Amino acid sequence: MSNTPIELKGSSFTLSVVHLHDAKPEVIRQALEDKIAQAPAFLQHAPVVVNVSALEGAVNWSALLNTISATGLRVVGISGCKDATLKAEIERAGLPLLAEGKDKTPRNAAPEPAPVAVAAPVTKTRLIDTPVRSGQRVYAPHCDLIVTSHVSAGAELIADGNIHVYGMMRGRALAGASGDKEAQIFCSHLTPELVSIAGEYWLSDKIPAEFYGKAARLQLANDALTIQPLN
Repeated sequence: MSNTPIELKGSSFTLSVVHLHDAKPEVIRQALEDKIAQAPAFLQHAPVVVNVSALEGAVNWSALLNTISATGLRVVGISGCKDATLKAEIERAGLPLLAEGKDKTPRNAAPEPAPVAVAAPVTKTRLIDTPVRSGQRVYAPHCDLIVTSHVSAGAELIADGNIHVYGMMRGRALAGASGDKEAQIFCSHLTPELVSIAGEYWLSDKIPAEFYGKAARLQLANDALTIQPLN
């Protein structure tokens, strides 16, 4: 047993990011309620990060925060904030500002072209040979995830790369978690609660009946989920 009352350890979590493109509380509330209604099991009371980089002009942050919280989402941090006044309001609200990297460009230097964002490279594969039980979460950072056994309802698989399930798939599968739109999901028996690739998701009722319970392959095409038989 440790002699200290606490331990401070690093960890990683997969969080949804709400990118705001409008500062009108009534518009934001309706849009969020529509999204939550599409996937209540996935989004209801979910912890989220709010990205405000696209907001311009004056923002009533208190009203905006109350609006987001009223939908049931739990705001755990703010990203993309560059406005000093807005930063001060966010700090007064007691929310952490999540840094996205420091700008080291000298003030008088000519701006360099913005680098093209690329997904983290897949360098290895995480292999799970045992059943994934309800309530378990398995994450494969920067790599593919292979499960050779069954995945129970209430279990969650998350991978920055592809996901392969060679047993019964009853839980949630989230591939391309870091934004890789080339990621895919392969299942030998597809009966999931939710499938997602790079943030685009289907609940079980969205899966075409002819593929439910069958061997299937899911991928993105034009930023929309598609499914086909796994031959």
